Amino acid sequence: MDLTLLYRGPLASCDYDCPYCPFAKRRDSTDLLRADRAALERFAGWAAAQTEDRLSILFTPWGEGLVRSWYRRTLTELSRLPHIRRVAIQTNLSCRTDWLADADPDTLALWCTYHPGQTPYDRFLTKCRDLADRGVRFSVGVVGLAGHLEAARRLRADLPAHVYLWINAAEGHTYTDEEAGLWTALDPLFPYSRHPHTSAGLPCRTGESVISVDGEGTVRRCHFVRAELGNLYDGSYRAALRPRACPLAVCDCHIGYVHLETLPLYDVFAGGVLERVPAPAQHSARITTIAMRAGAGN
Repeated sequence: MDLTLLYRGPLASCDYDCPYCPFAKRRDSTDLLRADRAALERFAGWAAAQTEDRLSILFTPWGEGLVRSWYRRTLTELSRLPHIRRVAIQTNLSCRTDWLADADPDTLALWCTYHPGQTPYDRFLTKCRDLADRGVRFSVGVVGLAGHLEAARRLRADLPAHVYLWINAAEGHTYTDEEAGLWTALDPLFPYSRHPHTSAGLPCRTGESVISVDGEGTVRRCHFVRAELGNLYDGSYRAALRPRACPLAVCDCHIGYVHLETLPLYDVFAGGVLERVPAPAQHSARITTIAMRAGAGN
């Protein structure tokens, strides 16, 4: 079985203080951190044992995972297993990067977000260049707030040409066509993020080949649909895997709508769906065309 898992454990602490994030500067108790570590180690043990399957895993912690040793160790160890197709994590890249020397760069990938005002620009850029020098697959993104535009432009100019810079529409923000055009000039795929996607009744890969898992092992089709499909560790979820239509009116988060079968994003991000890395540069013209159609459709 080819299966993609989005894992989110109890961790909810972050070292940044972004005003648009409810988990900014949140501190987890010692007991919660222990619980998160135990839950992650249990999940990693399960994943390592599934040698008859082909697994792709994206860690989507509410907080920042890579400042915790157990996340760095888990990504490193899973990246070396032959049945793990991809293991990736969303991160603000505040951690050191030397640990990546022990990981398999053909399997491990990073989804990095730059938060202006939270870390010195040069420090973040140096880490990005280090990732590129190490041959690590990664994307870099910025939340599309007006105050971030110049930083995003600077980042696009300074990043290696092959590194995709994505722009996330700010939650609850409405963009004029002029504003959207400024962000689309940096990220041709921004039109997909600009508006929530009508999804009710549409076919989606979640619940069939993509599932969400929490620290207790509870399996859901995705992070945004609360109905349970079973438990990972007793195997009860497997009988529930089947094609499903989306039960929600809209889907407005990339880790959700990327799996909608009515969108062409599996082609756009072929080989890099989890880490948000588009197909190679030779497909850039096609990506631009698709993005223009997305803008017209919205």
